[in-house]
Amino acid sequence: MTKTNPGNFFEDFSLQRKITHAAPRTLTEGDVSLYTALTGSRFALQSADTFAMDIGYPAAPVDDFLVFHMVFGKSVADISLNAVANLGYADCRFPAPVFPGDTLSASSQVIGLRQLSSGKAGVVYVRTTGVNQAGETVLEFVRWVMVSKRDADAAAPETHIPELPDRVAPDRLAAGLPPIDAGAYDVALAGAPFLWGDYSPGEKIDHIDAMTVEEAEHQIATRLYQNTAKVHFNAHAQKESRFGRRLVYGGHVISLARALSFNGLANAFHIAAINSGAHAAPCFAGDTVYAWSEILEREEIPGRTDVGALRIRTLATKDLPCADFPYKTAEGAYAEGVLLELDYWAVLPRANA
Repeated sequence: MTKTNPGNFFEDFSLQRKITHAAPRTLTEGDVSLYTALTGSRFALQSADTFAMDIGYPAAPVDDFLVFHMVFGKSVADISLNAVANLGYADCRFPAPVFPGDTLSASSQVIGLRQLSSGKAGVVYVRTTGVNQAGETVLEFVRWVMVSKRDADAAAPETHIPELPDRVAPDRLAAGLPPIDAGAYDVALAGAPFLWGDYSPGEKIDHIDAMTVEEAEHQIATRLYQNTAKVHFNAHAQKESRFGRRLVYGGHVISLARALSFNGLANAFHIAAINSGAHAAPCFAGDTVYAWSEILEREEIPGRTDVGALRIRTLATKDLPCADFPYKTAEGAYAEGVLLELDYWAVLPRANA
């Protein structure tokens, strides 16, 4: 008998099973500073208490993706420690801001199961929820993961694939977002003059800048999130993997793409929702990440005249400047060099609110 946790294998999951994840985490100013050092994010709202307070926040909130990674990291030991791949995200919302000093806890519920035809693994769908110390939901998302089986001969569960929305509806985007004093929103301090009404569906933005991923930084980032996935840390074991080396946590690529998007989307001060996400290819230390975005929709948020929402598709590429906007091949596959496709809603101030 062992006291260590080998993680759950596919046959350990059952539909509607609820899992409480260890351990609660109080986010600090140190966490925020380290995240900034690892990603280079420059968005004014998350960078300065003074800017945040001027427009109606009590203080600078924690970066939305730092919240995502902290909650995601808690789920790894129970959901994806034995994962072959993290396949995608959907129906992700950030319904309330998080501030330094808040304590986050997380739980997940299994909402779908599907064994692969090989019988060696299966896909597990979970809805993960993060709450603060007051029990308020600050994040919820669905993800699906390919998880190995412990015993290939174990009986397969009944297949159940959950129905998921193609996008989060605009009327679900602003819950918990405080009213913004648009008249006090200083575009010079924010870094760009372009507000919600200045963007048009179909517009593409090359974010121009790029960041090279270093071995130490991606490991520090994943440790910051207490993400225990073996593929990111154990160089000895990964020598025997199909890649022969450690993988960069896909969330680190998301954060780099978001940080790079500042150049062109500086006033997209809040990520309200993620509609879908796909990690198209692995990222390794030494790769240089570029990003570009396409505006998919521009929508009013019901009941809000201070802010509006842009639905954005952001692509991250590896060692590939984005001037030609690579995306997919004629056959529908991701073009070579594409690392990430992320479809999300961002909130921007509206002019003359």
